[in-house]
Amino acid sequence: MMAQFLKRPITPRPKTDDLPGVSGPARLDRRTKNLTKRLAPGDIAIIDHEDLDRVSAEALLHRQVAAVVNVAASISGRYPNTGPQLLVEAGIPLLDQAGPEVFQLVSEGKAVRLHEETLYLGEKAVATGRPLTAGSVRAAMAEARAGVAAQLQAFVANTLEYVTKEGGLLVDGIAAPKLRTRIEGRHVLVVVRGQHHRDDLATLRSYIREFKPLMVAVDGGADALLEAGYRPHIIVGDMDSVSDRGLACGAELVVHAYPDGQAPGLARVEGLGLSAVVCPAQGTSEDVALLLADQKGASLIVAVGAHNTLDEFLDKGRAGYSSTFLTRLRVGGKLVDAKGVSRLYRPRVSGWALMSLVLAASATVLVILAYSRSGQIFLRYLTTQWDVVRYWLSGLF
Repeated sequence: MMAQFLKRPITPRPKTDDLPGVSGPARLDRRTKNLTKRLAPGDIAIIDHEDLDRVSAEALLHRQVAAVVNVAASISGRYPNTGPQLLVEAGIPLLDQAGPEVFQLVSEGKAVRLHEETLYLGEKAVATGRPLTAGSVRAAMAEARAGVAAQLQAFVANTLEYVTKEGGLLVDGIAAPKLRTRIEGRHVLVVVRGQHHRDDLATLRSYIREFKPLMVAVDGGADALLEAGYRPHIIVGDMDSVSDRGLACGAELVVHAYPDGQAPGLARVEGLGLSAVVCPAQGTSEDVALLLADQKGASLIVAVGAHNTLDEFLDKGRAGYSSTFLTRLRVGGKLVDAKGVSRLYRPRVSGWALMSLVLAASATVLVILAYSRSGQIFLRYLTTQWDVVRYWLSGLF
């Protein structure tokens, strides 16, 4: 009996790669923008992001994740956020409402597998949720659109309250710090790592090459500029979403502080051995960058990846983006969106002009070759060489 048992073939345990679903190392963070900095292609991102916004989804796609597990509701119904739609359309599996306990059950870097509605750690199921599909996302988006009117009312009410408390922003602006970099009379490109920032930078290449605008990056916008092959002149922000490489690129650093002067981001800058100036102000770092460019005398401000629409404001997850609304009222005469520049601007030397120049130069060379003595000698030499080549080709066949 024992001998028969020993002769039985032992069935090997299946490898993770052989099991159904998507497998990969787990990367976890409750702040999606922090997680995207350390993601690698093939990772499974575990996030806690209610109403997954478009910018975060684009960052996950850019990092080429294998799948996304969200412990929160990717579409809560508050407004029609487009992040889940981007992931689903790109074929990235998205498990929704997997529950916060997954952060205690899964460790960073552990191999996990997502199959249908279940996340596995080895052979153990550690979380279950609702897989989002194209159909379920469309249905959720349709329901969420009904809530836009309520969000608009909340935005307007919040804006009126903000104007009552901080209306001085329209009149006085901010207490701009003294800068080494000269802004007065120059075009300023303010780069935010927002929607379509890569496309905007690509369409502005001719404009940047010709006008050489001063480049002001808002936090992670510094990394966006470096990825596009540019170096920012000034970085403005609370310094929580820009990489160490971005901070050390040689740009002048402006730390956005609370109105009472507290600047949490200053400790990180000083920890890297870098110097910075502090700018206490209400509003967002994006607002501070625009107001700084305006008050320092920029002749034109071109915004890349900035927030301009209600959907974009809501995508930031704020009850109201009132400071941004007031900022645009103040700098509106100078502010141009990058897409507008790409539509209005054309290089001063057009493609037709370059083609005409090439044709004219070619005609001049032909005339010189045809009528000058040295040109005729050169043409005869070319004719002789062509005969040699033709004779050699005929010998091959």
